[in-house]
Amino acid sequence: MIHNQKIAVWFSCGAASAVAAKKTLELYPSCQIRILNSPIIEEDEDNRRFLSDVQDWIGKEIEIVKSSKFPSQSAREVWEKRRFMSSVAGAPCTTELKKKARQEWERVNKVDWHVLGFTYEEQDRANRFILTERDNLLPILVDQKITKIRCMEIISEAGIELPRVYKLGYPNANCIGCVKSSSPTYWNLVRRTHPDVFNDRAKQSRDIGAKLVKVKGERIFIDELDPNQIGGKLKDSLGECGLFCEEINHGDGNE
Repeated sequence: MIHNQKIAVWFSCGAASAVAAKKTLELYPSCQIRILNSPIIEEDEDNRRFLSDVQDWIGKEIEIVKSSKFPSQSAREVWEKRRFMSSVAGAPCTTELKKKARQEWERVNKVDWHVLGFTYEEQDRANRFILTERDNLLPILVDQKITKIRCMEIISEAGIELPRVYKLGYPNANCIGCVKSSSPTYWNLVRRTHPDVFNDRAKQSRDIGAKLVKVKGERIFIDELDPNQIGGKLKDSLGECGLFCEEINHGDGNE
């Protein structure tokens, strides 16, 4: 049992990390627990409302952690300065604005444990995080056998409205127009729900030379995508955009 230790909970404005924060506070009342968030400009603005509601629900301040190199916390700025948007290994926005921001915070704030929003069905991802990032992960939701759907139910039962992006059909509360997705289903959803974001991603990706979408195994620019093209069913292969970065398939684009 953990007593009188320091725990950092990384909240990403999604249902899973919100429940992880709540459960951590319930399970370890004797510990020094800090709830932390690295906001990204490209997230839907309703994420800030959700953060405020969750803060009231858990009864604890959610602290903001920003990058010293990119204090604007803009993914778009990262892509422009790096002249790179994404690859199968991930994207520079997560590296700079989440991972490196967290590492900067850690150099000043020493903690014994980290909590992320890995749900019960994401045990493999939690294990991979332990192997590749930090061996001091507390897999709260995995240990409690709490699924992503159950997280959403817990949030609703608490009287909190989920971030509006869920209602729009997105599988997580990550940035709108996430460049880690290669799915035509995903990008056509962005085209329908946020045409301004779609057009901006199309313009910037053309300028940088990043072919973000995959159709029948071939990479193309998103403005070349047929508006009626449908890939696989949207699925949350990444979960909430967190402290390490994988490519989001969101459907394989080969259908």
